[in-house]
Amino acid sequence: MEQEKTKRIMPSNRIVLGITGGIAAYKAAELLRLLIKQNIEVQVVMTEAACHFITTTTMQGLSGKTVFTDQWDASVPNSMAHINLSRAADAIVIAPASADFIAKLAHGLADDLLSTLCLARVCPLIIAPAMNREMWLNAATQRNVAQLIADGVQVLGPDSGVQACGEEGMGRMREAAQLARDIAAFFQPKILSGTNILITAGPTYEAIDTVRGITNRSSGKMGYAIAQAALELGAKVVLVSGPTALTKPVGVQGVDVQSAEQMFEAVKQHVGNCDIFIGVAAVADYRVAQPGTHKIKRSEKNLTLDLVPNPDILGYVANLTNPPFCVGFAAESENLVEYAEQKRRAKKLPLLVGNLVQQAVGSDDNELVLFDDSGRQTLPRADKLTLARLLMQRIAQRNNGVLK
Repeated sequence: MEQEKTKRIMPSNRIVLGITGGIAAYKAAELLRLLIKQNIEVQVVMTEAACHFITTTTMQGLSGKTVFTDQWDASVPNSMAHINLSRAADAIVIAPASADFIAKLAHGLADDLLSTLCLARVCPLIIAPAMNREMWLNAATQRNVAQLIADGVQVLGPDSGVQACGEEGMGRMREAAQLARDIAAFFQPKILSGTNILITAGPTYEAIDTVRGITNRSSGKMGYAIAQAALELGAKVVLVSGPTALTKPVGVQGVDVQSAEQMFEAVKQHVGNCDIFIGVAAVADYRVAQPGTHKIKRSEKNLTLDLVPNPDILGYVANLTNPPFCVGFAAESENLVEYAEQKRRAKKLPLLVGNLVQQAVGSDDNELVLFDDSGRQTLPRADKLTLARLLMQRIAQRNNGVLK
């Protein structure tokens, strides 16, 4: 039942992945893999030039589908591959999109299969430019890109960095992982447009002295995934994060903190403007009463630390006079159902998300249990971004009054 419910919430989308000639074509293989992993059906179409950089055999092996390259393919019964492929797609993605192909699109040229099906499409078009920095900065390319944007084409990138030619600058194709997130985000309904969401994520670090501290094993992955999922639904997101090694999702307003007290101050600063508060951070329950102002020297004697409670950030937000819709997290090592429900009722939360730490901390996947007044619901084990999308759909429905 849970798997069937997941399929209904996360429907499969279909795209044509167009690959043009450029060294960045190698990234298309990883992009294809990531899209399929996100339950997106992919049909690959390659230009003749693309076949010089990556083979159709590779893309067919990854997609499990015949790769189309020829406008005059005799295997297509009606000889109208450009119509058949475009009509079957929810979107066409060109990655990489070379300078030459961008020029074709801007001027409506149709001299091969990929350019023809782009011209004949009735679905959205997304391109990921990739070229040498001078080609990208050339006035003709900039005019062509501006024309495509004016025509409603979505342009993802390019990014800046070291290029295959050895030069450095703008023109690198966006990395496959980011493109996969951008494409998945394109298909998400913008049901949280106009909604402000405040999220805490990651661990906190409580200083013992100038070089030592108390922290926990939280990676921040779940909180960052939730921030990404909220962005995909159209929300404005403020992400207050403890120390992590993660890159913040493109589009969030990031606030970096170290200690629980700093996180509390950041939350107080931003909570007045938020509609939904999601407390994912693993906030330390205690801090050292008087951290050392210098490094504490080692000795043979026992060291005793005086610990005092940290502020209850989630409790503070939930007990405001006009609180936002509050979602809490409970990471337990045992008795998850009992302890999570106790926490939800004690803090008077409309929704609490629970998980077992031994299954979640540091991992890329997880299993979540949602607790509310109607009981509990399990989101079966999946990667954290998939879970975050399912959770944000649930939060959006609750916040909009769809679910009671």
